[in-house]
Amino acid sequence: MRNSIRSLTLLAIAACLLVQARGQAPMEIGGQPLVTLTRKAVSTTAPEFTSITLIPGRGMELLQVTANFPGKGTVNVLASPSDAAAKEMLDVKDTPNGDLGYRLGAAFLVPYPNRIRGKLSADSKTLTTEWEGHTITLPANNMGRLPTAERHAMHGLILKSHTDDVKVHDIPGGQEVTGVVHAGNFDGHWLSSTDLHFVIALHANAVEVSIKAVNVGHEAEPIAIGWHPYFALPSGDRTQVRIHIPGEKYAKVDNYDNVFPTGEILPVAGTQFDLRAPEGVPLEKHFYDDNWSTLDWSSGAATVKVIDPKAHYGVAIEGVSPGIKTIQMYAPPPMQFVAIEHQDNFADPFGKTWPKGMDTGMITLKPGASTTWKVRLKVFVP
Repeated sequence: MRNSIRSLTLLAIAACLLVQARGQAPMEIGGQPLVTLTRKAVSTTAPEFTSITLIPGRGMELLQVTANFPGKGTVNVLASPSDAAAKEMLDVKDTPNGDLGYRLGAAFLVPYPNRIRGKLSADSKTLTTEWEGHTITLPANNMGRLPTAERHAMHGLILKSHTDDVKVHDIPGGQEVTGVVHAGNFDGHWLSSTDLHFVIALHANAVEVSIKAVNVGHEAEPIAIGWHPYFALPSGDRTQVRIHIPGEKYAKVDNYDNVFPTGEILPVAGTQFDLRAPEGVPLEKHFYDDNWSTLDWSSGAATVKVIDPKAHYGVAIEGVSPGIKTIQMYAPPPMQFVAIEHQDNFADPFGKTWPKGMDTGMITLKPGASTTWKVRLKVFVP
């Protein structure tokens, strides 16, 4: 009898431990568990990064990045909903293309960031464009709100991709996660076969993100890489937030509904697009959905700064890889975020509005070739 009671007790303990373990299992989004990198802040004087939460089931999208500011505590670097709200948004309410993925956190955009125009199909679900004599068919997944709006393709083809071989490693002072998206031909929309190798590292003084695209197929293909991070404005007063963008020129667009480039690239000097001042320029009530180019690499990086004076908060976004040609900023008033998007390409890179022979940033990858996109985040007290 005593042995039976003892056995039942052990079984009860085991069952309790199993329930606890299950209760601690990470939430899943996109059919894969969330991954969180963490480290403990040690400085009492300088801000430090403390965590990154990622969504491997959504192409390694960053859901949140946190930092500790001494005297202030934990600050959310990205403008994102809670994990539970993100799950409902992405697993329940999203479109077949995964378009809600680029409306929170920081989604990665491959094989093209930004917009692509083309000939629309009869059912308006796809469009065709051309690259070096090849026809490319893409989902027509975006459209403005006005009667003159034109349906187009936007923000790549990995918004619903699963990530394989996801591994977390301890590194000095932090953690790192690696993973591979075997994108193939992007569900039949691209010309060859591609693997995307992700490395995302959490350090005290930096968050480093890199994507290496490798053509593992048998045909040449165009590739461009970017992301769509929404940076939070802790004060809640976007009018006084200051932005520094090191671009000498900007691309004129038809309007802020389509946001299609006209093919004109104009100097920023003397316009509201001149954000080159080192201390930044206030957003005030300006609307931006614009693209900057001719970037200043004098410091070894194309660095954008988002400075929130009222919150004594700043974040620097450093484009590190030399293939980055443009920076897109999306900042619609009265929203309390600003999206800063380091991109390899200009918008509508296959479009005929651009001057003939212009390098629009699409990188040609021959079989076996690769290209790497890399960005680094830093936080500071302005």
